[in-house]
Amino acid sequence: MNTPNKLTVMRVLLVPLFIALIMIDSIPLNILWAGLVYGLAAITDLIDGKMARKYGLVTNFGKFLDPIADKILVMAVLLCFSAKGWIDIIAVFIILTREFVVSGLRLVVAGEGVVVPAGIWGKLKTACTMAAFGIIMAIELFLVRIAKIDFNFFIINEILIWICAVLTIISGATYVYAYKDHINPND
Repeated sequence: MNTPNKLTVMRVLLVPLFIALIMIDSIPLNILWAGLVYGLAAITDLIDGKMARKYGLVTNFGKFLDPIADKILVMAVLLCFSAKGWIDIIAVFIILTREFVVSGLRLVVAGEGVVVPAGIWGKLKTACTMAAFGIIMAIELFLVRIAKIDFNFFIINEILIWICAVLTIISGATYVYAYKDHINPND
């Protein structure tokens, strides 16, 4: 197994650790540890694809597992944040629905030999989502738990996650529009 694929597998294996750390409040500084694990997983996402392309290490295994690893990480974070009451479940539903729609679209067009590259909206959505997740964890750790500031930070979390949801809708719509001919209901 090459290094990019090892990084992708590591990202998948970090998800259960992230879930345990973020959900078990009895662990001292659990949000900090979860944030560090999330950060490490996000960094592997940035590195593995670039490394695979730069050094000619692109494999079918990597093409298969990398997008799945990304979705698993995003789903874990969204579901944990929602379970903790940090974000709204409706935004989570919108974001997860887009992930399934685009994944399904990619499967359909792949069967026709077409590769769906990440577009600018998808990249913007990903960057915004990664940043929002980090900011939400920082708010919950430093402002809520450590500083114990008496403020409804749910509002800030909501603004962040809804920005992500809007970018998610735009990104998903651009993919569906660009490949609409491949998903004709009359075929």
